[in-house]
Amino acid sequence: MSKAKNAEEYIASQLTGIAANPDCGTSHYNLAVALMGQEKYNEAEEELHAAIDCSPSLAEAYVQLGGICLQRGNMDGCLEYNKQATKARAGFFEGFGNIGFVHLQRGEAEEAITALEKAISFNSKFIQAHSTLASAYLMSGLIDESIKANLKVIELDPDFAIAYNNLAIAYLEKGEHDKAIENCDKAIKFGYEVAPEILKEIESYR
Repeated sequence: MSKAKNAEEYIASQLTGIAANPDCGTSHYNLAVALMGQEKYNEAEEELHAAIDCSPSLAEAYVQLGGICLQRGNMDGCLEYNKQATKARAGFFEGFGNIGFVHLQRGEAEEAITALEKAISFNSKFIQAHSTLASAYLMSGLIDESIKANLKVIELDPDFAIAYNNLAIAYLEKGEHDKAIENCDKAIKFGYEVAPEILKEIESYR
């Protein structure tokens, strides 16, 4: 059976579920996720709002609405929905991770660090938050903290290419050129496209 046909059948089954029980927030949410898979964002948005109306504590629905905002380039909307996600459910690490990501994209490293440290306090294995936090530390000139965060990423996933790239930059900042070369090589090995100016600087130390 084709993927598209599978998706259509899944959507049909969720619609049947909603018809039988219109107040089931989970059915609205599942339908929204399936619609997003088909890039039907306006319809998905309606279903996510319906999901929240039925189940106000469905934090994932706010996160998906934030994702739709991000897709449309609306950073403010993305930030707001993720804040609502963390209010809908205490300790919702994914929401704090996304808040940190948006702040970092806007160059607000301090706010990013606060949110990402919260995300990690709720889920110490949240690899994306560790990685974004490492970048936020780097942006803030907190080089040792950035190195520590990147090493945690690699501990969780030894093939996580961006962590090696960030380590290479951090070690360059510290003047530890051998470590910078070693991590740059690993970043490339795992498929990361290292910035030309970083490559050029590292090559000068070989």
